[in-house]
Amino acid sequence: MRIVKVNSKSHIEQFVKFPWKIYSKNSKWIAPLISDVKRIISEDKNPFWLHARRQLFLAYDNNGNVIGRIAAIIDYNYMSFQDDKCGFFGFFECIDDVQTAKSLFCAVKEWLNERDIKKMIGPMNPSTNNECGFLLEGFDIPPSLMMPYTPEYYLNLTEQSGLKKIKELYAYDMDVSADSRVKRLERIVGMAKKKLPGLKIKTVSKDSYEEDLKAAISIYNRAWEKNWGFVPWSDEEFSAIASKLKLIMDPDMIIIASISEEPIGMLISLPDYNQVLEKLNGKLFPFGIFKFLYYKKKIDSLRLMVMGVVKEYRRKGVEAIMYERGLKNALKIGYKHCELSWVLDDNIMTQRTAEMMNGKIYKKYTVYGN
Repeated sequence: MRIVKVNSKSHIEQFVKFPWKIYSKNSKWIAPLISDVKRIISEDKNPFWLHARRQLFLAYDNNGNVIGRIAAIIDYNYMSFQDDKCGFFGFFECIDDVQTAKSLFCAVKEWLNERDIKKMIGPMNPSTNNECGFLLEGFDIPPSLMMPYTPEYYLNLTEQSGLKKIKELYAYDMDVSADSRVKRLERIVGMAKKKLPGLKIKTVSKDSYEEDLKAAISIYNRAWEKNWGFVPWSDEEFSAIASKLKLIMDPDMIIIASISEEPIGMLISLPDYNQVLEKLNGKLFPFGIFKFLYYKKKIDSLRLMVMGVVKEYRRKGVEAIMYERGLKNALKIGYKHCELSWVLDDNIMTQRTAEMMNGKIYKKYTVYGN
């Protein structure tokens, strides 16, 4: 077995397509679009790499077969913002073999050590603004949009390689149906509106998308502050993500709160396009596009992926007002299910809000470190 640095187009192809060797047809794993994975790891196409560095590695057996992959990542924006001299490992996939896993993790450690970085956490693919964590609970359920799915044996491989769990992330399942939550929220909303008479709630409009985008960037980079793992999006990153989301968003499910024209909170729920991706096996063209157009009409689930309020307006009912608008819009459109993810294991306020919405933890993810 040998570890090789990825340094050619053929290596990139092997790196990107290796997961298809790990996950069987009976697995709950949903293949990402190959073009998306290539874009994410591309130093030319993904603006994340304007402030980050990476080295990809492949593991080969003695017959020249790929048996594992991993990425070593340094995000200088993360280190500066969090004041934490820490590197990441990401994009880990591996056969069920401890020696292969140890060799992959060692390759990352050595690459980071050469750059005087002794601390490592992950998986980050490539940061907390993207997919992160290994699946800890919920292996019998397919992942939601932009959430990872990994084999259970990865937990053992990682721990046998000397890494320890440092953080858990929760995903909540919420049934979207007309029940007592609407009336319960209406009472809270009524009281909140009396306290905040200048509060305005709007949904995103394609006509005002650029203006809404600026508001979203402002809220995102203020509302999350020094949360564990958080790093602000650069303008280039947010614009790139917003351009992609514009193609798949449901405008009525993206809600922005403001007071005196100042944006103070937002709630972003996206249709769960994993219900479409599971039909495509990673390829949109030439024939996948027809499946895409057909199955997108059948999406009945959401992923609530962003919900935040700037510090000075928290605990004043703004969250409840946005939730109420989101729930009513979801009911009107016809969505049946919503996943709220991910939520930090020590974020008690968001956990209580999810429970108030009859949400239940149905998946857990874990992040490891040395």
